[in-house]
Amino acid sequence: MSGPVRDAKADGQGEALLSVRDLSVAFHQGGESQTAVDHVSFDIHRGETVALVGESGSGKSVSALSVLRLLPYPGASHPSGEIRFKGKDLLTASEPEIRAVRGNDITMIFQEPMTSLNPLQTVELQISEILHLHRQVRPEEARRQVLALLDQVGIREPEKRLASYPHQLSGGQRQRVMIAMALANRPELLIADEPTTALDVTVQAQILELLRDLKTQHGMSMLFITHDLGIVRKFADRVCVMTNGKIVETGPTAEIFGNPQHPYTKHLLAAEPSGEPPRRNPAAHAVMQADNIKVWFPVKQGFLRRTVDHIKAVDGLSLSLKSGQTLGVVGESGSGKTTLGLALMRLIRSEGEIFFEGEPLHARSFKQMKPLRSAMQVVFQDPFGSLSPRMSIANIVGEGLAIHSRDLSAGGRDRLVAEALEEVGLDASTRWRYPHEFSGGQRQRIAIARALVLKPRFIMLDEPTSALDMSVQAQVVDLLRDLQRRHDLAYLFISHDLKVVRALANDVIVMRSGKVVEQGTADQIFDQPETAYTKALMAAAFNLEAAAGGVVSE
Repeated sequence: MSGPVRDAKADGQGEALLSVRDLSVAFHQGGESQTAVDHVSFDIHRGETVALVGESGSGKSVSALSVLRLLPYPGASHPSGEIRFKGKDLLTASEPEIRAVRGNDITMIFQEPMTSLNPLQTVELQISEILHLHRQVRPEEARRQVLALLDQVGIREPEKRLASYPHQLSGGQRQRVMIAMALANRPELLIADEPTTALDVTVQAQILELLRDLKTQHGMSMLFITHDLGIVRKFADRVCVMTNGKIVETGPTAEIFGNPQHPYTKHLLAAEPSGEPPRRNPAAHAVMQADNIKVWFPVKQGFLRRTVDHIKAVDGLSLSLKSGQTLGVVGESGSGKTTLGLALMRLIRSEGEIFFEGEPLHARSFKQMKPLRSAMQVVFQDPFGSLSPRMSIANIVGEGLAIHSRDLSAGGRDRLVAEALEEVGLDASTRWRYPHEFSGGQRQRIAIARALVLKPRFIMLDEPTSALDMSVQAQVVDLLRDLQRRHDLAYLFISHDLKVVRALANDVIVMRSGKVVEQGTADQIFDQPETAYTKALMAAAFNLEAAAGGVVSE
């Protein structure tokens, strides 16, 4: 460890449940070696929550994955260190021994449940599989325990969710299923790797309250990995701050927040999206207008699959989005935010009228939409999932040009790709690399460059900062604001992070269950919310602890 380190081991708690000593992780590729974790040490005692915080690339997740020897890289090694769980070194344990620990004594919740859950298996099958593998529980008893677990993690009417697949659940529900899987065998240590990053603020509050309650009920210890210091302040007993593979500061949570010593800790505490959105311009021309938009999904039952009901994902919504302005769309997961954006871009079918630069889109087929696609672009939530791992950055950013500007030469296309990358703050010489060679913030810049290279007039930004750490969020917000000013872009900004919305949006729509709860200028919505639901959202965003106990579970 380097830098000021305090309270390396909590006093008076006896022997640690988990003791990590002098741990190093190196990755080997092409004859070269890179150190990702450098001589890290920390303890977790029984009933204690230790938070491992730092920005992407700091070594947090690699350290956590090392505990269960789950590093997915074939070239990974541990040049030094030991990881002792109840006195036994897990790094030297045999494969049968480590398998006995995984899922039984130590379990893990991953950041993105949609990629962690099997899309081809039902909720019941995925949870019961754990019970069968580790405890050989019979099917009838497994179903009873699965129902009890789903009820325990706050999923309403669990009997109706047994046959559901992951894509049929909201983000919060998927994360609850992951927690149920993790708790199935009553572990002594739970590792939670960014478990609330992709969740909206009210669901985030619910999940944290749930984890706190479950930890108390089961007497669990917890290793909580996050970049969100607002969560850490209210959730962790002790904090370890990581950067560049090293722990630079550690101590009781109150002490770290009240009197940080290391410059990096101070930097983390100060990092938050800030600044003002562009000035409202009532005279700006409308780029996108919509009237009475409806997206209803049929619910079919019976042998003949007759429609018995509809899920009203968007139900009668109207809006106007002007050039050089940002319209923020906020609400809980499942409120219809992304469905609205997809409908406006005619990526899914909808009812109602949609106009883009005066052109009626609702009368166009999907094929007839192609000439307008270059002027309407999307930046998705997860850049790693939206960028092809098999394509170089040059090919990813230039793919739209190959489709929409076919008369452009290869040299001309490459020049525009390089210009787009430089405009978003990336070195154009890196365009021959692949997505996995970039950090999360850099990948999101690549996704923005891919949209920008086509010179669009409208960009739908679907949770573009939710998977990024705080300082990178601030950088991306500044970048989006700068690009909007330079190109007079209209943004539809979909987010659950109200602090980011406040820094970017001129106007805000608050959605719930497909309907508009409240709509107005950003100042009106943030400073003088009228409805109880909007007030609850604001409380959850700006005072997480106050909101946690009062939000209804899903």
